Parts: sequence; C-alpha cells; structure tokens
Amino acid sequence: MTWDFSMPVKIHFGCGKTREIGKIIDEIGGKRGVLVLSKTLKNNGVGEKIKEYCGGRIAADFCDIRPNPTTDNVNECVRVLRETGADFAVALGGGSPMDCCKAACAIAKGEDIIESYHTMGKPVSADEAIPMIAVPTTSGTGSEITNISVLTDMKKGIKTPMNDPAMYPKAAVVDPELTLSVPPKVTASTGLDVLAHAVESYWSVLHQPICESCSLHAARLVFRWLYKAYTEPDNITAREKMAEASIIAGVAFSNPRTTGSHACSFPLTNLYGVPHGEACAMTLDYFIRLNAKGDDGRIECFARDCGFADAYAMADEVTELKRKMGMAMTLSQIGVKAEEEIEELTRLSMHPLLKNNPVKLDFDDIKKMYEAIK
Repeated sequence: MTWDFSMPVKIHFGCGKTREIGKIIDEIGGKRGVLVLSKTLKNNGVGEKIKEYCGGRIAADFCDIRPNPTTDNVNECVRVLRETGADFAVALGGGSPMDCCKAACAIAKGEDIIESYHTMGKPVSADEAIPMIAVPTTSGTGSEITNISVLTDMKKGIKTPMNDPAMYPKAAVVDPELTLSVPPKVTASTGLDVLAHAVESYWSVLHQPICESCSLHAARLVFRWLYKAYTEPDNITAREKMAEASIIAGVAFSNPRTTGSHACSFPLTNLYGVPHGEACAMTLDYFIRLNAKGDDGRIECFARDCGFADAYAMADEVTELKRKMGMAMTLSQIGVKAEEEIEELTRLSMHPLLKNNPVKLDFDDIKKMYEAIK
C-alpha cells in the first residue's frame, strides 16, 4: 500500500472566528483585496460585516456568480482582481463563490483567460496566483479546504473540475454562526453533500488511512446532527457539529476524491436544476447497496462503525433522511418523463469519477440504476 496526503490550508474553526479575519489578512501580508460573494450575502448585510472585519482592505466586491459557476463568471472575477490590483481575495458563501474565487485567484497575476487552463490544459503557475481566504456560510461543499474548482464552460457545454496545488486557499475561516440563517432545504441539501463526501471518499479506490478516519468521523456527525440542524435551525450545537462534519469531510475527499454519486449528480444538476447535494443524495443510498455487494467488507465495517447493523441499514437511513427532509427521491419528481431522457442522463453520467468507484460500472449499470429510481 502506498499513499500521499497533503493539506496546506490553515483552518480557523469556531463561533465568532470571522471577527478575527483582519489578523489572518495580516498573516498573509494582504494590503488590497476583493470580496467574492453571492448577491444574497451582498444584499443582506453579511458581506458588509465581513468587510468591516477586514479593516478597510477590501477595495472591491464581485458577486456576479451563477449557482454553478461558469468560466465567464471566473473571467469577470479575474478582470476585477487585475483592475483592482488585488494581492488577496476573500471568498464568502457556499461552493459557487469558493470555486469561482479559487480559479480566479490562481491566474490573477497572469494575462490569460480561465478556459486555457480549464479545458485546454495549460498548467497553472504558482507565480500567477494570489492568496485566498475562504469563509463558508454553508455546511456542505468543503470547497474551503480543497484545490478543486468545478466550472461550466457554456460555449462548449462542458462542466468539469480543474485542480492544482496553486488553487488551495491560504486559509479557511469556519464560523458556525454564519450558518444559522441557512434555510432548511439548503441545510438538508448541503448536509447530504457532506455525507456523500464522507461515504464516497471512504470507498474510493484511492482511499488511504488518514482520509478514511476523517470519512468515518464526518459521517457519524451527519447521521447524528443533520436532521436536528434541519428541524432546529437555531440550534448552535447542531450547526457547529455540521460545520465540523463539512470541513472534516472536505479533508476526507481532498485526496481520494468522490465516486459514483458525484459523477451522476452533474447531469441531474445541469439538466434538471437539482441542487448539488440533493443530486448526490438521489443516488447515494443506491450506491451504498450496490457497492456493499462488491467490496471486501470495508463498507460493512464502515456502516457498523457509524452505528448501523450493516450497509443496507445505513442505506435505509439515507433514504429516510431524504424523505423526512423533502429531498427528491425519484426521477419523475424532478421532471424526467421519457426513456430517451434516461438514456441522456446515463450518457452524461459516464464521468471520470466513476473510475474511483469500488465496483466497476458501465453504461448498462448506470442506466439500470436510473431505471430503478424513475
């Protein structure tokens, strides 16, 4: 067995930690920055509060970001960074601002557009990057500690990740207080994304012991605290535990990556607008049952360590969580009506992440899964 592990992001975790962001900017030598955030956070005052904590060093905002960020979004963000002369950026929000900001910061001091790196294979140079501070407002994506940015090239019709060591945030500020206002549906979707990260990274063919331990810790937290955070949104303990689960699951999948559920989530989101975490959860219970049949017993051990009798009981709990939190359970619920749509979903699900799945899957296997949940 051989494996590698790297996690260069300095993590600052705890309620109220955003009030210390000025000190973190001092640590990275930041003088002039850009705040990258969602329009909601710009309009509801959270962005202004973060700028206040930054001590007057935010020179511009950028909030023109789609829920699934595009290469055009990144290029516009890069333009703002370059015109501002920014030597750092702060990303505030969920996965979309994070992914947009990571890609933009990676090429901020260069002259090219992101498509050259994203789909044309140009290597990212550390000399072109500026440091980024990630401040998540949801407990889900783990994007604040990974070097992965999932972008959609609208002109080419391609949604694919790019990653490079230069794309790691310099620091992550994880403040559970920022998640208190997250709506229940978003809490559910992002929380199920955490669970998918934990489970998929554990069974990935690239699994390794440090990440396995994180996978198990994160999954236990989700099974114990997600529904409480959903039903009691002001419960700061539940919010804190889900924020912990999110960042630990981010560590878990940072090296092994994800597998089948994430591969299938992309077309469910792109074609039918299903939020990312909800899209992952649509197939997660199916994949738990499927992979439990074909591995060497590791998934059974994982399920028992999470407190379940076996992997099938764990899958049943995922199904029940989806039901109780109003997540989509079938393809018909999201608008899939015709057989040719299932064919298209299957074709678009044949993503490289499937190669990480412990059970090898072909077109017919994925189509059979979609037929089972139609």
